[in-house]
Amino acid sequence: MAAPERESDVAAGDGTESSVEHAFDALSAASPEGWRVELIEGEIHVVPPANGEHEEIVSEVSDQVTERRRDRELRTYTGLGLFVPDASSTGKVVPDLVIAPKGSFGDEAEYHDPAPVMLVGEVTSRSTAQQDRGPKLRGYARAGVPCYLLIDREAGEVVVFSEPAGDSYTRRAEAKLSKTIELPEPLGFELDTGQF
Repeated sequence: MAAPERESDVAAGDGTESSVEHAFDALSAASPEGWRVELIEGEIHVVPPANGEHEEIVSEVSDQVTERRRDRELRTYTGLGLFVPDASSTGKVVPDLVIAPKGSFGDEAEYHDPAPVMLVGEVTSRSTAQQDRGPKLRGYARAGVPCYLLIDREAGEVVVFSEPAGDSYTRRAEAKLSKTIELPEPLGFELDTGQF
């Protein structure tokens, strides 16, 4: 589900809020458990719970990071909200996987600054693939996230984007699912997608 952004003249305290922000808050509050609501480049996306294959892939990536990371302070987070500036008017997204140093998200905020994030990962599904390949890719690059791991099930490939500059990444490495692909430092190991 996507809703285009429109401005509202409804007063909210001493300023105004757009109707899309009100809709985002209402949908977030009303969503059934397991559903995610994201606001990406001005459109609201209501994402159903992931299927088993999706979760197996996220779990496998998380396990490999835990086993192979060089920096023992790095942690893997799932279901964590990030505030990605310029992705939309509010920039609220929930990546499938976030890797950041231990203690980076110790506050009670629902959406966090992406500054400490070393890698963000998305596993495509029919309902999210277009956002993962387009608006989220641009949003993560604009936010300066050093590495974006895109596991594209529909295309049968994994893509590692790194070295963000403006709206894009300057480096791109790809491999077919079932092969290995190098994750850049500070991870610095080959992700084995044959385990997915």
